[in-house]
Amino acid sequence: QVQLVESGGGLVQAGGSLRLSCTTSGRFDYVTGWFRQTPGKEREFVAGISWSGASIWYTDRAKGRFAISRDNAKNTVYLQMDSLKPEDTALYYCALRVIPTLAGVIPVSSSEFNYWGQGTQVTVSS
Repeated sequence: QVQLVESGGGLVQAGGSLRLSCTTSGRFDYVTGWFRQTPGKEREFVAGISWSGASIWYTDRAKGRFAISRDNAKNTVYLQMDSLKPEDTALYYCALRVIPTLAGVIPVSSSEFNYWGQGTQVTVSS
């Protein structure tokens, strides 16, 4: 089984920062993505990164504030979140895609990922 362990969530005030971590069992993935979900809403893509780190994609809401990176020696993917807003409040999930993708393509649909973590809660107060 591929295990993903997320950490780094918490409660912060608007304008603050958090750094989420996703540590995996080490299975090769073509893309690691971060998604978030709030009650009653669809799970939405936040950011994704290829194994090499050469391909990165963010949603418009994340651009300029969030940064995804990875350290394969540590089997860890990070999501640095700055300038947090109350609307960023959600349960954040890490997900792996282990099926090949076209070069340079970062999938953004949850159905395109194969393994999921348990989620880590991010709450941003106003």
